[in-house]
Amino acid sequence: MSQTTDSAVPATPSIPADAEYSFRDVEARWAGYWEQAGTFAPREDGSETRTVVDMFPYPSGDLHMGHAEAFAMGDVVARHWMQRGFDVLHPIGWDSFGLPAENAAIKRDAHPAEWTYANIETQKRSFQRYGIAVDWSRELHTSDPEYYRWTQWLFQQLYRKGLAYRKDSPVNWCPQDQTVLANEQVVDGRCERCGTEVTKRTLNQWYFRITEYADALLDDMDQLTGHWPERVLAMQRNWIGRSEGAHVDFQVEDGPVVTVFTTRPDTLYGATFMVVAADAPLAAELAGDDVRAELEAYREDLKKVSDIDRQATDRPKSGVFLGRHAVNPLTGERLPIWASDYVLADYGTGAIMAVPAHDQRDLDFARAMGLPVRTVLDTGEEDPAVSGVATTGEGILVNSGELDGLDKTAAIARAIEIMEERGTGRATTTYRLRDWLLSRQRFWGTPIPVVHCPDCGEVLVPEDQLPVTLPTDLKGEQLAPKGRSPLAAATSWVEVDCPQCGGPARRDTDTMDTFVDSSWYVLRYASPNDDARVFDPEALRRWLPVDQYVGGVEHAILHLLYARFFTKALHDLGLVPFTEPFRSLLNQGQVLNGGKAMSKSLGNGVDLGDQLDEFGVDAVRLTMVFASPPEDDVDWADVAPGAAGKFLARAWRLARDAARR
Repeated sequence: MSQTTDSAVPATPSIPADAEYSFRDVEARWAGYWEQAGTFAPREDGSETRTVVDMFPYPSGDLHMGHAEAFAMGDVVARHWMQRGFDVLHPIGWDSFGLPAENAAIKRDAHPAEWTYANIETQKRSFQRYGIAVDWSRELHTSDPEYYRWTQWLFQQLYRKGLAYRKDSPVNWCPQDQTVLANEQVVDGRCERCGTEVTKRTLNQWYFRITEYADALLDDMDQLTGHWPERVLAMQRNWIGRSEGAHVDFQVEDGPVVTVFTTRPDTLYGATFMVVAADAPLAAELAGDDVRAELEAYREDLKKVSDIDRQATDRPKSGVFLGRHAVNPLTGERLPIWASDYVLADYGTGAIMAVPAHDQRDLDFARAMGLPVRTVLDTGEEDPAVSGVATTGEGILVNSGELDGLDKTAAIARAIEIMEERGTGRATTTYRLRDWLLSRQRFWGTPIPVVHCPDCGEVLVPEDQLPVTLPTDLKGEQLAPKGRSPLAAATSWVEVDCPQCGGPARRDTDTMDTFVDSSWYVLRYASPNDDARVFDPEALRRWLPVDQYVGGVEHAILHLLYARFFTKALHDLGLVPFTEPFRSLLNQGQVLNGGKAMSKSLGNGVDLGDQLDEFGVDAVRLTMVFASPPEDDVDWADVAPGAAGKFLARAWRLARDAARR
């Protein structure tokens, strides 16, 4: 959108030449002028462009001190580039779907939209008072049908490409919020939103195949090195977790072949048992009749334990011997097969070869169950069977047949060569990353644009029928979580004709994770009012990728990884001309008070509105940007917005005196 024409621009607020500095007078004179005049709208005059985006806020109440810091940083960058003559895009929007609005609606016997849009108006007024240099003509809300129409459209494009699919699987379940959680939304075994201990359930859910882009997500970090904080890149590398190694086939006696992944096939001679994830189907398949009841009881207890806790190094080891043995493909030795909780069903193949001398968790399990420990790496350290401490260095191979005397690299290569010759193993690469679980059993989110027909199966809603909008007649207790989506009870909404055969069918009743909405919103900023297409290609080329993105480091894995995946997938679909959404990333620090995070429960909160009333917008913003480097925390107890106000008054007097000469 171009700037307002000169004839429509209001007169510039005038200030008497002899006026003393008064932040109240200054703010009153300029309030509303910038928006009316289109001061911060892009000029669209062909100048070199820059785009600054702040991670958009969630509309839960009024702005707080954290907003004050984050948006002050983006504002400094935008104004700096404007002063340098660039044509600058600095948009704003709201991440307005999500659980807080739904929970508030249940308490207030209302529709989530009422709470959501009331909060947006409150925050918008505060943003306008705060005077940030944003283009309000591009404001967007992810809960607007005009926006989530395109979220649904993009879902359908990914579905057609095979990147969106459904499957039955064990999922993280929050008993409080009554919805599934992605692995990234479980923190220390608890729901990141409400803090409730997470359990496991098996459900049929929608996923995005983010694993298809694991290599691209890793390799393209070369574009970001030096422009993103290194700790964010390290967190993403660790989360994706690319591992080079081998798949090794173990023949179960009178049973199937069980394939395991290992990064150290050179240690196969040290494998003395195998472990299968207790909650994996394979465990039940292998369990003998005499241990089946014991295994089922163990699996039932396991539902109460999170994946994080299961892998804790200090967790006591437990398990069930399945009464079966497998054959070591290098040695021919019979290895007992156990089921345990420290192996995860959805990591690797859900089974491991246990080399207790050189893996601490395997060693702890072996000692707990009285299983043998065999050292096959000479690292110069004490024998793990005696010390109880696994040796994990590279070492030289011992007690390993034809691998004896080889170092790690040579032994891995030779072990793989032997297995490939015998047809019992092969070199491979695996990843810690799992596909993105996007289904949510809640109301206030983007409906999944799929119809389920008993004859046709999954059928996409025709594009000319998008958006599939949420019903407006559900509110209050009707939205209360019941283990399934509240939409399932909206019969008139759920029951539809199949778009393909015309027979009776049902809409999908799950809604999308709100991280889907935020994975592509910056792309929509380029042409937010285009009703005919998701993106204007020319606008995308002009304004994106984002030159400077600003937001908290807490989004390092969730939002930022998902946004990178979406951009790459849309690039492959020919919709986006670049592969990374954000050229540069700034993580601002926290605003503390007395060394602690501000919190109502701690009674140490500082109200932004009160600070603006007392010191003025410019003094508060100046305090924020000069308190510390932007990446560091700011302790509000240690700063002095009053002093910043005095500095501004002095600068005012100097400018006034200079103007008189």
